[in-house]
Amino acid sequence: MHSFINIAGLSVGMAVAMLIGLWIWDELSFDKYHRNYDHIAQVIEQNTNNGIINTSTAVPLPLAPALRKNYGSDFKHIVMASWTDPHILAAGDKKISYPGDFMGTEGPEMFTLHMLKGSRNGLKDPSSMLISASVATALFGTAEPVGKLIKLDNDASFMITGVYEDLPKNTSLHNIAFIAPWDYYAASRDWVRNARDNWGEASFQMYVELAANADMEKVLAKIKDIKLKNVNSEDAKYKPLVLLQPMSKWHLYSEFKNGVNTGGAIEYVWLFGIIGTFVLLLACINFMNLSTARSEKRAKEVGIRKAIGSLRGQLISQFFCESLLMAILAFCLALLLVILVLPFFNTLADKNMSILWGNPFFWILSIMFTLFTGVIAGFYPALYLSSFKPVKVLKGTFKAGRFAGIPRKVLVVTQFTVSVILIIGTIIVFKQIQFAKNRPVGYSRDALMNLEIVTDDLHNHFAAVETDLIASGAVTGIAEASSPMTGIHNNRGDLDWQEKNPALTYDFANIRVTIGYGKTTGWQLVTGRDFSSQLLTDSSAVILNEAAVKYMGLTHPLGETIRFNKKDYTVIGIAKDMVMQSPYEPVKQTIFYLNNSDFDDILIRINPVVSTHDAIIKIEAICKKYSPAVPFTYKFVDEDYAKKFSNEERIGNLAVVFTMLAIFISCLGLFGMASFMAEQRVKEIGVRKVLGATVFNLWQLMSKDFVKLVFISLIIATPTAYYFTYNWLQNYQYRTNLSWWIFVGSGIGALIITLLTVSFQAIKAAIANPVKSLRTE
Repeated sequence: MHSFINIAGLSVGMAVAMLIGLWIWDELSFDKYHRNYDHIAQVIEQNTNNGIINTSTAVPLPLAPALRKNYGSDFKHIVMASWTDPHILAAGDKKISYPGDFMGTEGPEMFTLHMLKGSRNGLKDPSSMLISASVATALFGTAEPVGKLIKLDNDASFMITGVYEDLPKNTSLHNIAFIAPWDYYAASRDWVRNARDNWGEASFQMYVELAANADMEKVLAKIKDIKLKNVNSEDAKYKPLVLLQPMSKWHLYSEFKNGVNTGGAIEYVWLFGIIGTFVLLLACINFMNLSTARSEKRAKEVGIRKAIGSLRGQLISQFFCESLLMAILAFCLALLLVILVLPFFNTLADKNMSILWGNPFFWILSIMFTLFTGVIAGFYPALYLSSFKPVKVLKGTFKAGRFAGIPRKVLVVTQFTVSVILIIGTIIVFKQIQFAKNRPVGYSRDALMNLEIVTDDLHNHFAAVETDLIASGAVTGIAEASSPMTGIHNNRGDLDWQEKNPALTYDFANIRVTIGYGKTTGWQLVTGRDFSSQLLTDSSAVILNEAAVKYMGLTHPLGETIRFNKKDYTVIGIAKDMVMQSPYEPVKQTIFYLNNSDFDDILIRINPVVSTHDAIIKIEAICKKYSPAVPFTYKFVDEDYAKKFSNEERIGNLAVVFTMLAIFISCLGLFGMASFMAEQRVKEIGVRKVLGATVFNLWQLMSKDFVKLVFISLIIATPTAYYFTYNWLQNYQYRTNLSWWIFVGSGIGALIITLLTVSFQAIKAAIANPVKSLRTE
């Protein structure tokens, strides 16, 4: 029984540590697929808005030629790129939607794409395209794709000049399924052509690879003021800085706060690294506890061996060998457990990890890991057991000593302290997620559908599409917008109004809409009215959200004149704040106004009396009528909004699993300790039972010592957990509070788990026949 508990506990602890180790390895190796990893950087921009520094990956188009002209010797490659968006790819009768980029010709070489067919230089022709292996299979099956034509977004045709290996999931660019030429993108879009010399239009991505002899910090010092030297006096108020974000920081250090790179995923690497260490420590504690607790059972063996000449060093070696053997068995079992649960763990962690069988580092680390575990787990038992005096042991006068149990109690307290901290932390994570989910969003997400505008077909026939959809009875509202309900695509800072402070700089979310936007989204107007098709003057009307009114310092906003786009607009309504970006952050100040161009999305409100399935069939048929060449793809806003919680939910789910395993390991050790104590006190229990003690009295006697240890654990765990969870919540501006019931509930939960674990052995001992335990007396 005790050997089983020891090996089971160690194997589970080692399996958890191995899984977390694989997860950490995957995180730390992010983007290392690219061979030029150490020399690649993304160009980013910082602007100061009223003392607050905002960091963005969007940069202006003229920055690229300016860098080439002034600092060309510092860079090997300078690559412009669009944002990764879904596009329609068609070949013959097949049409698919895949995300892709328009990128400069040097991009594939800079990112060292692994070409399966063709060449990385395939983008030099502006009518060429590189596709991923997945796209090649989806469109052409097993046929040769190179040399074939693909029609992009039902518009231009491109010849396939290369097929590259799908980028791994642990790369920042893994979503890119095809790469089309930047030159085509820049020539085919009016707004891009207009931005060619506009330093104020920060709407593009830029990647660079430094020259072999260039130092990133020195290059950064040279280029940081290049935009400031070229912008007009109005944009200069924002004090723009151009910076380089090394590829090594894209994933692990992606967060900026007030201009400072504060961290990102690296925080979770540290968190799970600590959890893995503690879970393994719990397993080692079990081993040490059970080994020392059973030392009296082996006292005579030690005494006899010492009496016949065994040295203490020999005994220590024996016990270390036993410990190492058990650690090796536990490692083998742990490896089997990892193989079995890795597919589930990959799903839970949204990873594509595998055991690194061919990596020497994995085996070196595993061997060191096993030896370390065996040595740590067997260290105290070996020294403790080998110190017994043979004379006392063989005379039967050996006693463990009044302080012999203290180390075991300390270890039990440590176990439950860690477990309670994990329980509290996990509850706080899910409470924060639920708190943000319950936040009022300011509009109705139910039955709200979003169609991303890929081609101009639906936009050009929007009036007819709207008429047909309403007539079908499937929808109650439809509108176009420049941003979806779960994101903001455009910002502007050129607003003027009467009470504006000229010394300050301003930044607004900028959303262009059509007449039915308010009805379709179900936004709530605090005051004023919605846009109306009956009023021609609404072409010069604007609706602000509550955050904008407060931001602008307007006391009587209705009727206020606001100027932008070289035109005067009148405020006709104030809408409740709508959560369109992070649910953990304050709502950004936003303006809504009518426009008939530059839309990215179509929003559709499904009729609640029609089933969703039937409504989708009708919507698809009408969309196909006006845009037959484009596959019908859609998203539901509520599902898209739920994805904003995916990272925290994933971390929370992982924490739940590791917490449950930590509790399981602790309970295994507690069960073993209770079993040993019941064995040790069997005669005492027999005597008490003969003298009239009830089962409840004996259960109380056996349980009280463990309950005391749990209370000590709670005293240590509660302030520790409060400290760490409080600091974690500071990462969110919109955050939950640390309720007292979480700490009390976790304590009660730990107490119940302890009593349930101990009670089995306590009651088993209490109901045993006292005759059997006392017959040798």
